[in-house]
This record gives sequence, C-alpha cells and structure tokens, in this order.
Amino acid sequence: MRSAFIEIAHLQPRITVNNRTVVDEATPTAELAILRKQLKVKREFLHTWAGSSKRIKLSGTFIAKAGFNLRQDVAVDVRPDQILIQLPHAEIVGVEEKNVDVLALENGLWNRLSGADLQNELAQLSEMARRQAFETDLPGEAEQELQRQLRKRIRARQPLKLVFTNTPQIESPAVKQ
Repeated sequence: MRSAFIEIAHLQPRITVNNRTVVDEATPTAELAILRKQLKVKREFLHTWAGSSKRIKLSGTFIAKAGFNLRQDVAVDVRPDQILIQLPHAEIVGVEEKNVDVLALENGLWNRLSGADLQNELAQLSEMARRQAFETDLPGEAEQELQRQLRKRIRARQPLKLVFTNTPQIESPAVKQ
C-alpha cells in the first residue's frame, strides 16, 4: 500500500493499521497533479468612444492541471474490514499558458489601444481558461482518476474506500505557473 502511494503521488501519508499509526511522515510535495487537459479559449475586446473603435482579438491554448492540495491532511487507515483513504477534494492546481495568438489589434482614429488594454485582455484569457477547466469538471475527473489508479495498484483483501474530507472549491484563486 505504501509503495502504491509513493508510486502514484510521490508522498508518504499517515498510515494506520487497526488504530495504530505505522507510518507518519511529512512530504515536501505541496500539490499532486493527476490530470492535464489542453484548453482553447478566444476573447474579443471592442471599445467605441465618440465613433472611434479599438479592438483586440486573442486566441490562446492553455494546459489546466487538476489534482490535490497535499498541505491538507492525507491519511490511510487500514482496518480489518476496509482500507479508508482520506484526502481533500481535487481542485485546479495550475493553468499554464502554452500559446497565445493575437488575431487582431486595431486602433481607432482617436481611440487608441494601450498596453494596459492588451495586458488586461491577456489576463482575462487566462481566467477564461481556468473557468473552462471548472466548467468541464476537471477536478471531478481527477478524483475519479485517482480512485481508478489506487484500485489498480492496491491489491488487498479489504475493499478500498476513498473519502474526500473538505468541500470542493467552487473557484480557486489564480495560480500562475
């Protein structure tokens, strides 16, 4: 069991057998990414002032990672009737920009684009990718994938029960990697 956790997650959780702690060691790993998904997002900004329009159109490819925050408690309790694994719900642990294409940068006659306009739209593109990862339930998929991997690698007589101990995050703070 210990080797399955080390192989999958590169961590060593607290393991309890019949209410007696067998292994209780900390790990330097803070997050565990289980799934990676490529996302494509597009954004267009159009602002008209006194009949003069400025426009920015962007298309971006991002890699969203879903996994587990391991700063919270991860515990394994081996009981005669079952193996109970407790860990936090999965969340979006990172959104990385892979590629951004500028499809249009158009100044108006007197309504000019500024660096702040472009910077704001680039930030919005990244936030759109994060929202898309939530909307496609990437954290839920990560939880299912962890269950599948643990069941595949832990071969024991007792049934394996995975319990998520906190409420799932609706919106994770922006993590820039």
